[in-house]
Amino acid sequence: MVMHRKPVPNPRRVIPLVCLLGASLFLTPVQRAGAAGFFNTLTWSVRGSILIIPEDNGLQSDPTPILPSPGLAAAYPLNPLLGLEVSLDFYATYYGYSSILQRAVPYAIENRSTFVFGSILGFQGVYKLPINATVSARFFAGPAVDLRLCLVAPDLKGTDLSDAAAQTADVTNYFWGSGRWIFPFIGLGLDYGLSDKYTLGFDTRLWFPLYRLWSGENLPAVEGWRFAAGLRLTFR
Repeated sequence: MVMHRKPVPNPRRVIPLVCLLGASLFLTPVQRAGAAGFFNTLTWSVRGSILIIPEDNGLQSDPTPILPSPGLAAAYPLNPLLGLEVSLDFYATYYGYSSILQRAVPYAIENRSTFVFGSILGFQGVYKLPINATVSARFFAGPAVDLRLCLVAPDLKGTDLSDAAAQTADVTNYFWGSGRWIFPFIGLGLDYGLSDKYTLGFDTRLWFPLYRLWSGENLPAVEGWRFAAGLRLTFR
């Protein structure tokens, strides 16, 4: 019996399409409002979050990474309740490659092999629900991609360096294979109006490991999921 594998998204094709989709979401309002009016309507946000990447690898990896994650976002309001937003969040941590599990796993700094710098690019629709004159809830969801840069960890020498170089190649192939960079997400936030120009918010987000649907791996239940919570300052 011949087994047919589900087609795997090619990052060289899908990433430009995702970016084009996000750009089109913002270009449509630009065409309607004009460039000057569009940029005057944008709201900008900066945020700081704690990103949790849960793992359950036993002795094959170090504990779950809990990482600081700064980010920024720009949003265009379609009306008082609905809007479109593009966001970019960053994180950095260490990984290695487990030959037993045949996948990338997190390492602590003392066991480092690969330094991973992640840039999570998201495009989301936003719905705002006013609670009172100063507080509103915010619901958002959309596609995201994790553009991970994998480098040999610094300050390694000799056999450690050569082993880390080999592991880094395996980590890179793993993260960029089988669509493991695709992470649709949902989120919930609360915003408090500090003034007419500033809003202080609290965000929670959940990213889904969509690649599990087609990668065919026997993974722990928590593998690939991500959670984040943090504060957000918006300039209106």
